[in-house]
Amino acid sequence: MDDYDVVLVGLAHLFDSYRDRVVVAEIDANAALHDDVDVVLYDSFAQPESDATEVAALVRNPRVRRVVVYTWNFQSELVETARSLGVHGYLSKTLPARDLVAAIEAVHAGERVFSTPPRRATSALGLDWPGRTEGITDRESEILALITQGKNNADIARLTYLSPNTVKSYIRSIYRKIDAQSRTQAVLWGVAHGFAPDHRRIDHWLGGP
Repeated sequence: MDDYDVVLVGLAHLFDSYRDRVVVAEIDANAALHDDVDVVLYDSFAQPESDATEVAALVRNPRVRRVVVYTWNFQSELVETARSLGVHGYLSKTLPARDLVAAIEAVHAGERVFSTPPRRATSALGLDWPGRTEGITDRESEILALITQGKNNADIARLTYLSPNTVKSYIRSIYRKIDAQSRTQAVLWGVAHGFAPDHRRIDHWLGGP
C-alpha cells in the first residue's frame, strides 16, 4: 500500500520469482478494499511516518488479516508505536526478496516478525523509486517527494526523524543531482519526474484474484 505507482510496481516485481508462495492480490492505495487480504504491506515511502492514522485504520479493517510496516526507519519510538497499534510485522527494506517472503509467510502463519534494526544500507535489489534512474538514492527520493508535497525542512525532519542538519545535507545533494538552484525549481522538477503522489490504482497484479 502506497500512493506511488513506481514504488508499488517495484515491490510487486520483487515477488515475481516467488509467485508459488506469494500472490499479489490487489494494489490499491485510494479506493475501497473489496478483496480479503492475508497480509497488507504498508510501504512507508514518502508517507508521514510519525502519523499512525493509516496503519491504525488498516489494523481495524475487517478485510485485512495481518498488517506489516515495510520501512527503513527503525527509530525506537516508531517501532513501539507500531507495536501498540497491533501491527503483525515491522520489516526492513534492506531484506533480500527471499527473506522478505519468509517473513511474510511467518506473519501469515500467526507470528509477529520485527526486523533487527539495520545499519543504513542499500535497499533490496528489485525495489524502485522515483528518480532512481537519475542517480537519486532511495533516501534522497523520499526527501524530494516530501519537498514536492510542499513540506518545509522542519516538517521533513519531524516526519522522517532526521536532524535538521541531516535534512539540509540530503537537500544539497539532491539539488546538485537535479541541477536545482531553489526550492521552487526542485518542486517543479519533482512534479515533472514522478515525485508527486499519482493517486492511481494498479489492480490485480499478474493473475491475482
